[in-house]
Formats: sequence, structure tokens, C-alpha cells
Amino acid sequence: MCGISGLYALEKNTTSKLTKIGQSTDKLLLRGPDSGNIYCGDNVALGHRRLSIIDVSNAASQPMYDSSTRYVLAFNGEIFNYQQLSEKYLQPVWQRIGGPKTSSDTEVLLYLLVEYGVECLQWLSGFFAFGFYDTQTDQLIVARDRYGKKPLYYYTDGKYLAFASEMKALLAFDIPKEIDYNTLFEYLQLNYIPQPHSMLKGAARLMPGHYMTVDKTGIKEIKPYYKLELHQEKYGQYTYDEAQKKLVDLLDGSIQERMIADVPLGAFLSGGIDSSVTVALASRHTKNLNTFSIGYKDNPFFDETQYAKLVAGRYKTNHTVFSLANNDFLEHVYEVLDYLDEPFADSSAIPMYILCKHTRKHVTVALSGDGADEMFSGYNKHMAEWKIRQHSMVNTVVKAGLPLWSALPRSRNNKITNIFRQMHRFAEGANLSAKERYWRWASISTPKQVFKMLRPEIAAKVDQSRFDKDKQGFISSIKSDDFNEVLLADMNLVLTGDMLVKVDMMSMANSLEVRSPFLDYKVVDFAFSIPAEYKINGQMKKRIVQDAFRPMLPAELYNRPKHGFEIPLLGWLRKELWGLINDDLLSKSFVEAQGIFDVNAIENLKKKLQSNNPEDSHAVVWALIVFQYWWKKYYQ
Repeated sequence: MCGISGLYALEKNTTSKLTKIGQSTDKLLLRGPDSGNIYCGDNVALGHRRLSIIDVSNAASQPMYDSSTRYVLAFNGEIFNYQQLSEKYLQPVWQRIGGPKTSSDTEVLLYLLVEYGVECLQWLSGFFAFGFYDTQTDQLIVARDRYGKKPLYYYTDGKYLAFASEMKALLAFDIPKEIDYNTLFEYLQLNYIPQPHSMLKGAARLMPGHYMTVDKTGIKEIKPYYKLELHQEKYGQYTYDEAQKKLVDLLDGSIQERMIADVPLGAFLSGGIDSSVTVALASRHTKNLNTFSIGYKDNPFFDETQYAKLVAGRYKTNHTVFSLANNDFLEHVYEVLDYLDEPFADSSAIPMYILCKHTRKHVTVALSGDGADEMFSGYNKHMAEWKIRQHSMVNTVVKAGLPLWSALPRSRNNKITNIFRQMHRFAEGANLSAKERYWRWASISTPKQVFKMLRPEIAAKVDQSRFDKDKQGFISSIKSDDFNEVLLADMNLVLTGDMLVKVDMMSMANSLEVRSPFLDYKVVDFAFSIPAEYKINGQMKKRIVQDAFRPMLPAELYNRPKHGFEIPLLGWLRKELWGLINDDLLSKSFVEAQGIFDVNAIENLKKKLQSNNPEDSHAVVWALIVFQYWWKKYYQ
């Protein structure tokens, strides 16, 4: 795992920016603490920071050149099937040049690109972002993996093109820092920035499953080499029992591939189904697997380590629990805020950061269960959507109870108020179309609520037509009564914009590589070739995953509430972090001087936070805090 950076000077007066490649690459130190190198030519510069995982020798360092030195590659990621690809496609090459010089996947990718160009992208199993430069033709190819596990930002103004694994490395090239208020508008609804957008005008993220070619004239093309689609024509291919066996086989193969490493490897074990499945299968291929959990000493409502211990005991893993008190979490809040170079307000980034920090003391690679909830229907909102589509009498009663749910206290902080919150959201969503309901349930705040938070002159800068177009793109897969369309929307919006961003940032902040077996493209394509009833019914979410692996897992893991990777944010904001809110980032004086947010709206939000009916105000306040902290870092 690594960090990459690069610049293509399209005009002579921008070649001076090539000298900044070293500064840009240095910003990625935590992504690659083991070594760093650069390539600098007449028009193009490439930088690389290395976290050594496969072939830790100096021979596998990057940027890597082919035997003729015509081609240069800066690559971030892992190609898990590189040995098979080498055997199948590169034997003539090895005979010609006297064999490979390393045992790395980087060298295999380099020669695949030399011999086959972008055609080879569809053969790759893994996750990656890279820049590949042909010094003879002056052509640069930049590409990103199918689901966007590895980030790739880029900026162009027609005079140069810069790209990097993180925004901070892009900023080292002195790109403009003008806020894109449409992105802010979307961020305040979702609590994260949906791809391909960035908080800065002119900067964007290359979409997952895409490549970009650049030459002296600028960007020639941005094209997909892979598109995640429903395969409804295959719905009848497997019976439910056959599909379960197929899933076990595919996932087992994926995990076996992802256990290739020349450094210590372990697995996250939360006590949920997904991480437990990962550990159960990984334990087939190694003894005494290292497993890691995080626990909440002061908040048993959020603590699930007892279930993780059951799985660890069953598979005799070398299990470590990081049991932390409130103060342990709070002392890491500023480390997380400091690392973010774009606003990102999924508060579960905090426990993810801490888990990665402690795990890195033991291993360099960790397996995780990411992706299963999105493709196999694991969220509470999925069950709510399924129930709404049944048009039952219960739906009618809950829907009619909207005035009651509106009057009752609602928050995630305890069981009763969380039920009231869920009833309110259900009744609210029941009045909307499937597309509009999806967007509402994907959001923390409505567009109307966000407009109220912004000063009028800032709200006027939001291009409503652009937002409407963006939104329709995010929900475009929802066309019929096929529930898989909802899951496809989650894959394209929630997984790429929230979940994978969180894991990548928090793991890389701690120089830890995280691998996600559920996101092997063969597993994903299978998931969207089986009918939705294999995934969800009135009694069970993630049905096929639960049933397929039931013989392998402790019975206690089943039929219990799903909390997710949550933290007691409301309590922290009311007490320990109240000073940061009231006296600093959301103080009247600071908000007034900054000129982005409406002072009265922010004051009302702070009152809501401290009231007996906080609803989701804590999530909204956290989004504002993250933005404000970022704004002060880059603009004050």
C-alpha cells in the first residue's frame, strides 16, 4: 500500500510546477513510511511513497521502470492475481528480458500495461490507483480500481494536470483553493462528499472503474473499463441452496487471495456477521490468525466485543480487544480532524482510526468485512424500504402516526428514543416516491434544512439545476420494484463516498493496509446476479450471508440488534466537546466573521442539541464542526 502523486505540464510556463513533486509526495508519508522516490522528466513528474507489503526489497521500489526505461509506473494498491496474470500473459516478456527482476505485483502490472495497455485493467483482481507514463509518446494513463477502494484526486485548468492519492498532496502543487458551494450543499445533506466531487472547484476524483489518458493536448479521454450492473437475466441461475454454496466458495477464494503478504497479517473482528465470516474463512488458511476488536468501557449500549470473543474462541485466533473509555476516544478526535484534508463527517471514522492505530502495532495488513451491507442488504434502512414496499396494514398505522412520532423525543442514544426516531423516519419516507425516499434516508439533512443553515448570499451560489442533476444520477438505478436497484444505488453512493473513504483514510493515517474480501469483483458481480429475496425478507437482512455461514458461526451472533460502528457522539457534543462548539468553531463571533453560515440557524441547532428532543442534531453539528475545522486549517 502506498501513496502516489503526479503532474503533467501542458504548457511551458507550468513546467516549474514539476519541481514540487517532492513536496507533494512528502505529504503522503503516512501512506508510505518505508521509502519514497520520484521521477521527473521534461513534461511529467511522478512521485511514490511506499508501504512495503509484497516483495519488501529495494528492487520493488517505485516509480518503477521497464527494462528499456521507456515506461514509468507509480502504483498504489495490490493486484492479488498477479502471479496468475504473469503466467498467462507475460511469459514471452520474461523470456525476452531474462525474467522478472522482482517478485512484486508492481512489476507484473508494469509489463501488462506495456504489452496490453488499458485492456489489462479488466483482468486485475485487487484495488489500485496508478499513473503510467510512456516517455516516448508523452502519454500518461491514470486509473482507479472497480469500486474506488484507493482514492485518486485530480485537478486541471488546461495548463497542467495534477493528481494524487490525497488532497493535501494535490494542494502542494499550489492549486486554487476556491470552495465549491454545490459540494458543500451536498456534504451537509449526506455528511460526506459524494464522488466524483471535491470541496474545491476544479478538483475531482476519478470515478471508480475508470481510466484517464493524457497527452500534450490535455485530457484525451476518461472512460470506464468496468461498470457495476444488475444481471437480472441470471436471477434464475441458482437455487437458494446453490447460491449459498457459491457464495461460500467465492468468498473463500477471495480471502485466500488476500492473504498473500510478506509482512504480518490479521483481521478486524467486530462481532458482526461480516467480520466474523471473514475470520471464519481466513482461519481455514492460517493458524492462530491475529484478530482485533474495539470496545466501549463506558457505553455498553455500543459495545459488541462479547460477540467478537465468541468467534475468536471458536477459531482459536490470537485475539486482542482494545477496550477504551470515553477519554481514550476523545483524545483521538483532534488527530482525526487534523488528518482530514477534506470534510468527512461519518463519526465512525473516530473508532476506525483508533482500531487501525492499535492494530498497526501488531500487523501491517488487516482483513475487513466492508461492502457486505451495501450489496447484500444489511442496513436498517433496507428493512424499512422492504416493509414499505409490502403495503401492509402496519405500514398504514405507522404512517398515520407521523404526528405522534414528531412529538416524541428522538435520538440514536438509547433504545427507546431510537425506536421513535426510526418510526418517524419510516412514516416520513412512506409519503415519498422510492427515489425520493432513498435520497431522504441516505441523508442527514434535507435540502430545505441545509439552505436554512447557509447565509442567503452563500445559498445563492448553489446551482440548483446542477444539484438536481447530481441527485438524479445518484438515484438513477432505482427504476422498478427490483430491490437490488436500491442496493446498487448504495454501492455507487454510500460505499464509494462514505464507507471506503473512511476505511482508506483512517487506515492510511496509521500506515495500515486494509483488504476487503467481499469487494472481490467476482463476489460483487455474483451478488448482483441473484434475486433480492435471497438477501432480504420480512424477518432477515443479509439473509444469504447469514444462512450460508450459519454452520460456521456462534448462534449468539444471530437475531440481535445491529449497531454498526457507532460512537456516543451526542453525549460528547453536549459535554466534553461543547467548548469546541460553543466557544470556538460554532461560536457566534466566528460564524459571523466567517460569512458562510446563518448565525441564527446555527444557534437554534445548538439549542436543539441540548434539548430533550435532539433528533439527528448531533450528526448535523458534527458535520459543521468537521467543515469548520477544515476551513480554519486552509483558509484562516
